Amino acid sequence: MLPKFLIADNSQDSLGKLFVVHTESPKFILEGSDDDFSEDQVIHWLEDVSLSDEESSELIGKAEAFLDAELANQEDLYDDMED
Repeated sequence: MLPKFLIADNSQDSLGKLFVVHTESPKFILEGSDDDFSEDQVIHWLEDVSLSDEESSELIGKAEAFLDAELANQEDLYDDMED
């Protein structure tokens, strides 16, 4: 089973962008700047969906929370490795 969210990047085609992939229905990829992910966000729906603005905002919020937690966890891991 795949994780609910995945982080992706593509430095060859999309320098300066990060992507959060939502693997469960409704499937989507949330694109944002690697400097400030909430800046200039674009949501790419991988399925035909009919969501309200509130439902879309909730999914985007979960994707952002996942990214924040994952980046914080990576920082902690690297800090532990340096000690």
